[in-house]
Amino acid sequence: MDQDDILLDCEERMEKAAANFRCQIKGLRTGRATPGLVDNIRVEVYGSETPLKQIAQVSVPEPQQIMIRPYDQANVAAIGKAIQSSDVGLAPKIDGRVIRLNIPPLSTDRRKQLVARVKEFAEEARVAIRNVRRDANKHADTSQKDKILTEDLCDATKEEIQSLTKKFEGSVNDEAAAKEKQVMEE
Repeated sequence: MDQDDILLDCEERMEKAAANFRCQIKGLRTGRATPGLVDNIRVEVYGSETPLKQIAQVSVPEPQQIMIRPYDQANVAAIGKAIQSSDVGLAPKIDGRVIRLNIPPLSTDRRKQLVARVKEFAEEARVAIRNVRRDANKHADTSQKDKILTEDLCDATKEEIQSLTKKFEGSVNDEAAAKEKQVMEE
């Protein structure tokens, strides 16, 4: 692999790790209702597991309530069952054609648990980013041994890899801090 291929692959994989982290924290419940709370729920319909947002409209009519309106009314019970068995921690109320999820205020203990969860997700993302760095450095070393990169170019590539690592770790840290603040304030 030449220098550009190594750096491009490294940046793409680090971006995927950061995007996965963003997706994970988006689904964490704060004191406010957001459609992101139910994005990761999969519902058993039509013989397969389907993401909730593909079979229903999710809206937030009030700050403390999520309303789910299935496109096919036959799926109301399946959606309710999927929500109950998920780790969202909300009890669905079925009102004929719609499902309502009331978001109760968070206790201090629950807020601390959620902050701990954010920290776990952030650490997992940082570890994934460091693993990408390790792999990219190995590719650079291998390319140097195969005489594709010179020693100076290999060192420059490793420095660029390290700067990408710092950039993405900083991004994860900033997003984690913002989410922790949001959880503790609302």
